[in-house]
Amino acid sequence: MSNKNDSGDPVAAFQREVADNIARQGKDADVQALARVWMRETVPYKYSYNFSWLGRPIIQYPQDMVALQEIVWRTQPELIIETGIAHGGSLIFFASLLELIGGEGRVLGIDIDIRAHNRAEIEAHRMARRIDMIEGSSIGADVAGAVARKAAGKRTMVVLDSNHTKDHVAAELKAYAPLVSAGCYLVVLDTIVEDMPEAFFADRPWGPGNSPKSAVHEFLAGTDRFVVDRTVDHKLLISVGPEGYLRCVK
Repeated sequence: MSNKNDSGDPVAAFQREVADNIARQGKDADVQALARVWMRETVPYKYSYNFSWLGRPIIQYPQDMVALQEIVWRTQPELIIETGIAHGGSLIFFASLLELIGGEGRVLGIDIDIRAHNRAEIEAHRMARRIDMIEGSSIGADVAGAVARKAAGKRTMVVLDSNHTKDHVAAELKAYAPLVSAGCYLVVLDTIVEDMPEAFFADRPWGPGNSPKSAVHEFLAGTDRFVVDRTVDHKLLISVGPEGYLRCVK
């Protein structure tokens, strides 16, 4: 919906229209419900496994990839820390965004078990020059200390995507939230676990009530540095990170 005051500024008019569209989506209970049904029906097929970025499996929803791209471009971090490496697609994704931005931005991936074939593929990739990796528990004091030293003095963004139990994510939030720079984001992925049927996670140590979203709610109750950016949820509709896009406000 355009505004007559935008008549001389088509860029502002378009931005206003987009913001209005997002706001209306966020208020539409039927659309929200349809998105939840779609998520519930596709999770058993491992939908997120179907995509890659520059040749590496990324295990993310395309909608979240677009949101993360928008955030990185808008906030211009110098360091992106990600817990959970898997096949390395997300590391390649973030490194390629930093390559487009220019400068000396780097990505730091942390995983308790970096499998040899994945490490080899990551290190052979043309984006490898922007990537560092640490093997070890993301909540271990030695790893957290090493990460903090790398983040010192850098404009930092953090993405949590490793073990999805409440206690593990809570420990990651405690260790890495302090590293996030004002204006940047702390993104907690797979908060969707909380909203899915418990039977979906019978073979996992996490599930509804013991999920990343459980940890996020507890974390937000004890801090005034972060707020949920609900515009991301309202924009995407389909996302593995509902209520998990946290903007650092101070």
